[in-house]
Amino acid sequence: MLNNLENDSIFTPEQVLENRGRVAIFIDGSNLFYAALQLGIEIDYTKLLCRLTGGSRLLRAFFYTGVDRTNEKQQGFLLWMRRNGYRVIAKDLVQLPDGSKKANLDVEIAVDMMALVDSYDTAVLVSGDGDLAYAVNSVSYRGVRVEVVSLRSMTSDSLINVSDRYIDLEAIKEDIQKTPRQSYPYRPLSSMGFLEDPRETDGHLEIQD
Repeated sequence: MLNNLENDSIFTPEQVLENRGRVAIFIDGSNLFYAALQLGIEIDYTKLLCRLTGGSRLLRAFFYTGVDRTNEKQQGFLLWMRRNGYRVIAKDLVQLPDGSKKANLDVEIAVDMMALVDSYDTAVLVSGDGDLAYAVNSVSYRGVRVEVVSLRSMTSDSLINVSDRYIDLEAIKEDIQKTPRQSYPYRPLSSMGFLEDPRETDGHLEIQD
C-alpha cells in the first residue's frame, strides 16, 4: 500500500522542495562550530547561506552565539556576519564551575521561531539540540515546514522525528566548507540578490540592521 502511494505521488521530491515559500534560517552557532570541528572543516558562511536558502526567498538568517566581548577576533567575525546577510543574536558567555564557558540560546531560538511563525513558510534549523523539539513541533502545527540540518552524531532523535526533512551536515560539507587560504569577501549578500526587498516583507521585518 505504501509503495503504491509513493509511486502515485503527485509531486516529486524536487518539486516539493521548490515549493518552500519564504525561508527563515535559525543557526545554533555553538552546535555548528563543534560539528565543523568533528568534520574537520571550516565553514564558509556565504556558501552556507546559499546552500540553506537553495534559491528560495530568504526572509531572515539568524545566527545565535555566545560571545566574549574581549575577544577581538570573534568581534570581527560577528561584524562580518552582520554585514553579510546574518542577524546575529549574541549572549555573554557564563563561566561554569569547571572553568569552561557557555551560553545557552535555546530559549532565544525557540522564541524567535514562534514570534515570526506567520512570516515564513519554511524554517531551516541548524542544530541537533533535542531541547528545540517542542518549538519545532509547535511551528509545524502552525503550518510551517521544518528542515533540520546538523551532524547526525550530534543530533537528537526527538528533533529529527518532529522535522519534515533532515539533512546531515556530512552530506553537504563539500558545499559549505572554505577552500584553502580563502577569506571572506566583504560584499553584503543583499547586493547579490539573496535577501528580500524590504518592501516585500509586509512590514513584518526590516532587512537592514
